[in-house]
Amino acid sequence: MKISYGRQFIDSTDKKAVLNSLSGELITQGKSVLKFEKKLKNYFSCKYVAAVSSGTAAMHLVALALGWSKNDLILMSPITFLSTANIVDQLQAKLEFVDIDEHTYNICPNKLEKKIKLLKNKKLKAVVATDFAGLPCDWKRLKQLSKKYKFDLINDNCHAIGADIKKNKSYGTDYALASVHSYHPVKNITTGEGGAILSNNEKLISKIKKLRSHGVEKRGTKYPWFYDVNQPGFNYRITDFQSALGISQLKKLKIFLKKRRTIARYYFNFFKNKPYVKVPQKKFISGHAYHLFPLLINFKEIKLSKSKFFDYLKKKNIYLQVHYIPTYKFSYFNRKYKININDFPNSEIFYEQEVSLPIFYSLNQNHLKKICLSIEKIINKFKVK
Repeated sequence: MKISYGRQFIDSTDKKAVLNSLSGELITQGKSVLKFEKKLKNYFSCKYVAAVSSGTAAMHLVALALGWSKNDLILMSPITFLSTANIVDQLQAKLEFVDIDEHTYNICPNKLEKKIKLLKNKKLKAVVATDFAGLPCDWKRLKQLSKKYKFDLINDNCHAIGADIKKNKSYGTDYALASVHSYHPVKNITTGEGGAILSNNEKLISKIKKLRSHGVEKRGTKYPWFYDVNQPGFNYRITDFQSALGISQLKKLKIFLKKRRTIARYYFNFFKNKPYVKVPQKKFISGHAYHLFPLLINFKEIKLSKSKFFDYLKKKNIYLQVHYIPTYKFSYFNRKYKININDFPNSEIFYEQEVSLPIFYSLNQNHLKKICLSIEKIINKFKVK
């Protein structure tokens, strides 16, 4: 079996749900879309939800609805997927990065405030905070900063679906203006491709629902064919059969999370006292969603390149990943923005050392033992004696 870093789990109930939806009258914007939105709203204790075609579509719609444009400044961590940076750039807003906290790997609130104080005449529009790997950010502190400096706070919750702060699963919308989900196959639940925006702001979600369908507004005039567009949008609609899969997957989210946490605990127990490695957050955290398990390995000390480490594990049919290449390292962003890597010491070290271990529902004890022993063997082989 090829052991990759992530994989969806689809069972017979998921397949049955999709097949049943395909027998319905509408397979695009049918009853399952509305039902899925209602289930999400109830599960995550928020007031409004708009389901869409992907996590990227969700973030783009939030940006459009909030009017991100030229001269607006958006701050974010460089350790996240590049889609948000792409959106900011495409909307011609200004993008700047804030280094991560060395322990949580999330955006550092102290460095964020320091950055804000240095902005001078720049117009800070929003901060996008990613719950990296499934660990909630320091949302109380971020909320305090958003009130103090008057910016919109957006929760990139794509990694942390089902995570909790003191058993409060609505934390995304309690602290942020909007919380964005992704239901890509490697996420905690999947609709194939798909996503959603969760918010307690009715006007925001109402606007997003228009923008996800080309900006079309039905006026209800005497002409049955008539509709209008006040702001151009996109086709970011999710299908009915994707929503049916989402409803079925959501029922299993607690089971999925329990298994992810069991796997994470296994990794913690195996690696916590091993030399040359660092487990995330130094301890197991029960409210963590564990979308990823980032293990830090001091490749310099063991005199081994990360690429050779990956090659060795491939021979064992173990395929790891790295999350993420700091966004400022990509050629486009590196050319466009004046980046001083000395401003990101934690992100640089993190990228140099991080590997994402396999973590998904169908991993068993034999797989975990093979992964851990294989990593231990190669470290012992190359470490300085």
